[in-house]
Amino acid sequence: MKRYTSLIILIIINIGAFSQDPTVTQLKEAADKKIAKDLKDTIPQIWKMGGLYILNVSQGSLTNWQGGGDKSSFSLVSFLNLFAFYKKEKNEWDNTLDLGYGFINTTSLGTRKSDDRIDLLSKYGYQVSKHWYAGTLFNFRSQFTDGFEYAKDVNGAEVKTKTSGLLAPAYVLLSLGFNFKPSNSFSIFLSPVTERLILVNNDYLSSKGAYGVKPGKKIKNEIGAFLSAEFNKEIAKNVVYKSRFDAFSNYRNKPQNIDIFWTNILALKVNQYLSANIVLDLLYDDDAIGKLQVRQLLGVGFSAKF
Repeated sequence: MKRYTSLIILIIINIGAFSQDPTVTQLKEAADKKIAKDLKDTIPQIWKMGGLYILNVSQGSLTNWQGGGDKSSFSLVSFLNLFAFYKKEKNEWDNTLDLGYGFINTTSLGTRKSDDRIDLLSKYGYQVSKHWYAGTLFNFRSQFTDGFEYAKDVNGAEVKTKTSGLLAPAYVLLSLGFNFKPSNSFSIFLSPVTERLILVNNDYLSSKGAYGVKPGKKIKNEIGAFLSAEFNKEIAKNVVYKSRFDAFSNYRNKPQNIDIFWTNILALKVNQYLSANIVLDLLYDDDAIGKLQVRQLLGVGFSAKF
């Protein structure tokens, strides 16, 4: 009996020593990692969603801005950005929605609407090589409320003239092309075939032929070439730069007069809920006023990601 007991003890000791062998330990750890990785790979994350909300006290200025508002303002601005990104195998679908509204804007002339926007961008791509995707792009851009241009008559009385409103104008764009995406922070969409509709759903503005529609008409159809470049990256600790540049050339009328829309946001994170933001928007539309429109905002306020 003692002989069998000694044999059992010797086997246990050898097993313990063998289990502590570095090679065996490494193989065990590698096996554990492989199992964990395999389990993770069997549950791919197809959708990624989120957003950003900002409520800022802002100092801003507008130059030739057809959306309406005072040239210089002190205002309270609300901004909401939502995104939904789909990725599965070679398919990508990227959707973003920007909603912005300046609902208090006090100057020496009184209280004004500063600026508001709705901007929906949707891109689908099918990967054809390492960095290239063939696909489509859809964009809708307009505003919520009326915009006015303010002036004084010969008697010094204030006069306002309507310049814009909901769906006046609205830009609807559908594009076929290729998306070049060398990194997650930068992409550029190129299209030789793009249809753009300009809507002016307001009788007064339509009668004036605003935004390039024929007087009395509310829709203008254009065919042309389109480019859209996007950049979104944390360029320093707690400093994020986001930029989008769109350019459109109308084949049917003055293709050399390229319409541009360039929006830039520099966000500086102070803490979890406090941020400072610098916004610079540049807009040129030959059919609108034929001048460069500029909007600048410097704001500090509440921000939250979700």
